[in-house]
Amino acid sequence: MFNTLSRGFAAAAFAASFALPAWAENITITDTMNRVVEIPEDPQRILLGFYFEDFMAVAGPEGYDRVVAISKDTWAGWRNLQWQTYAAALPRLEELADVGEVDSGTFSLEAAVAAKPDVALLASWQYKALGDVADRIEAAGIPVVVLDYNAQTVEKHVQSTQILGQIIGAEERADTLAGEYAAAVADVEKRLAALPEGTAPKVYVELARKGRDTVDNSYSGTQWGSVIDQLKANNIANGQISNWGKLSPEYVLTQNPQVILLAGSGWAGRDEAVVMGPGVDTALTHERMQAYLGRPGWESLDAVKNGQIYGIYHGGNRTLYDYAFLQFLAKAMYPEAFADVDPQAALDRFFATYMPVKFQGTYMTQLPGAGD
Repeated sequence: MFNTLSRGFAAAAFAASFALPAWAENITITDTMNRVVEIPEDPQRILLGFYFEDFMAVAGPEGYDRVVAISKDTWAGWRNLQWQTYAAALPRLEELADVGEVDSGTFSLEAAVAAKPDVALLASWQYKALGDVADRIEAAGIPVVVLDYNAQTVEKHVQSTQILGQIIGAEERADTLAGEYAAAVADVEKRLAALPEGTAPKVYVELARKGRDTVDNSYSGTQWGSVIDQLKANNIANGQISNWGKLSPEYVLTQNPQVILLAGSGWAGRDEAVVMGPGVDTALTHERMQAYLGRPGWESLDAVKNGQIYGIYHGGNRTLYDYAFLQFLAKAMYPEAFADVDPQAALDRFFATYMPVKFQGTYMTQLPGAGD
């Protein structure tokens, strides 16, 4: 249960205890759920529920001077190495109010209101999960704008980026980012459309969070599953699970995937996980990936025999730079069609152009010598 109000404390009474902000000028935003929301023209106090890197890309590092509260665990907990990297570059992040985390039920309405934001920016999944708590945020005089990079569509990526630009007063930068994203995806799709029939490989993806001895989630129709579908490859999880879940080791062996993707990240306290992300030495990533090849029967898989084992940064999917992962996986699956594409250069340029930290780490990699 969300930490919201004491039992029997009506939302109307709660809202009445807070004065509505006196905004000199308002603007109207149509968010990604087609909700028409009125917000102050130049909000100086922002509650940011998710999409921390995307906000930074659009607003620039100085944009966080306006952020007064975040859902900290969705950053520091889910993407710990990423959090550490940005907190070192922007120490103010450590001082932001924490409103709790939606999925774990610790989100606090009182903390959100106490931060006195001019606007709350929430991911679509957060808004939907909060239900009437989101209504109570608005009843307290705080407009809620819903963003959605989780949809994994160019349309929602572009719309979310332009909304951020409108809110923060960075429309030109947002339009540039949105245009670059759309162009990169369009180029991949154009090349895919020219591929001959019968070239699509079988692909297995696993969240490499728990080490070789524990099978973790695969994806179908969402997350990396959506990316595999977008690349017109054959995801062996399709028809076996809904959204995410584990595939049996026996099933994976019988399907004999030609490409294996291990999704790594910078989780805290995961000593056998495939570690990826900012500041990660590729040698460590490869060491953790190599362990998976010791699973029973994997030596007979085509992906292993042919060296088609790839690591991808889980924290980078569903972001403004996830087109680089689309390029990387497209090149892995269809090397001739994407021979002139340089995904790492695209990622380097994104960070150099838009982010306050120098790109350094392991975000995408192929395990060397896997087929030897």
